[in-house]
Amino acid sequence: MKKKGFKPLAMLLCTILLTGLLAACGGTASKGSPEGGAGAGKDATAGGKTEETAEEVTITLLVDNTQDSVNTANAYIEAFKKKSPNITVELETRPGGSEGDNIVKTRLATGDMTDVFFYNSGSLMQALTPEKNLLDLTNEPFQANVIDSFKPTVSYNGKVYGVPTSSTTAGGWFYNKKVYADLGLKVPKTWSELIANNEKIKAAGLTPVIGTFKDTWTSQLVVLADYYNVQAQVPTFAEDFTARKATNADTPAALRSFEKLQELNDKGFMNKDLLATTYDAGLKMLAEGKGAHYPMLSFATPAIVQNFPDQIDNIGFFAQPGDDVGKNGLTIWMPGAGYIYKESKRIEEAKQFLAFVASVEGTVTVSAVSKPTGPYLIKDAVVPDDVPALVKDMLPYFETDKTAPALEFVSPIKGPSLEQITVEVGSGIKSAKEGAAAYDKDVEKQAKQLGLEGW
Repeated sequence: MKKKGFKPLAMLLCTILLTGLLAACGGTASKGSPEGGAGAGKDATAGGKTEETAEEVTITLLVDNTQDSVNTANAYIEAFKKKSPNITVELETRPGGSEGDNIVKTRLATGDMTDVFFYNSGSLMQALTPEKNLLDLTNEPFQANVIDSFKPTVSYNGKVYGVPTSSTTAGGWFYNKKVYADLGLKVPKTWSELIANNEKIKAAGLTPVIGTFKDTWTSQLVVLADYYNVQAQVPTFAEDFTARKATNADTPAALRSFEKLQELNDKGFMNKDLLATTYDAGLKMLAEGKGAHYPMLSFATPAIVQNFPDQIDNIGFFAQPGDDVGKNGLTIWMPGAGYIYKESKRIEEAKQFLAFVASVEGTVTVSAVSKPTGPYLIKDAVVPDDVPALVKDMLPYFETDKTAPALEFVSPIKGPSLEQITVEVGSGIKSAKEGAAAYDKDVEKQAKQLGLEGW
């Protein structure tokens, strides 16, 4: 059976993102206070209940182990405890990337999942067998707080299973502005301009592009952040890919994403120890100017703010360029989501926790410890004025309607082995063509599990 529900997101996303970011620049941060706005403070418990129960209850929460995810989770937990003192939320962590995906799937399969867990929205959520493992949240009162464009990314067969846990994110290239200034470089609008910048950076004795393949998930960014350029050339690619009418290996625009990753390796632009370099080490290289570029999601911004506050103003952000200067745009990631394990013994308390997460008060709580990397998808929530300049670097893309959701938010298909494949392409083990073909093969199992037509 063919699964639907992704197309509305593509049409609504740019409007939602632009509205949120412009609100931030318009000095309307007061709306984000718990008292401000129609959504403020409401539904902070399931069904709008505020009375306390006498019973002392503990629920569990699983999140990935990145610094920002842990900070965010702890902020939610501490603020929720003040509102519901009888409920204690115990935090557990897991690795990121495919290792973390496997842990989530294994814990669901063995019945060992936490009461609540934060995980991806979009295609990876679809692979969790939602009807079997996740609690249906479609009719919960707190869903009224969630902007409609988010709901298709956490829906399956017409049922909604999650709420957003953070702000939206962009995929592109962080760059060190001091390095650019010292070398007289300009932000590239085409891939050839980016390559030319890299040549000058390499000649200056610096690392042009930071590779952090020790954390394998980071290897995907060059391919995934290129989707704006893919859809600009082939607007029907997501639909055709989902229906098995198009492949990465045989679609030049999609193959080009893998070719870009291969080119970075072929030209020696990445650090030689990329297979041993971690995400955290990559951020340090960027902040210290030892590496000029880092292809990454903008969700890394809070970690830079926390660990390198004196360098944050030296960091900028631009979209991954394509080959046509007239089609330069930004690929957008929807936030992850909070889900409730269907077999939880503490469903009502878990609902109360997610109700807080999905409130304006929840977004205010989180923004105090983790600066947003884009607008929130909670009604009446706004981005504070004091976001780093690199977040504001994204504004021109929204103002000119030059954004597109990443492929995993407009197609339910994302193969589990992409990060291993991109490690191989980015380190010279596989060619771009071989990597694209391997990924086309990788997605088959998931597409068949989802019952998609044509597979």
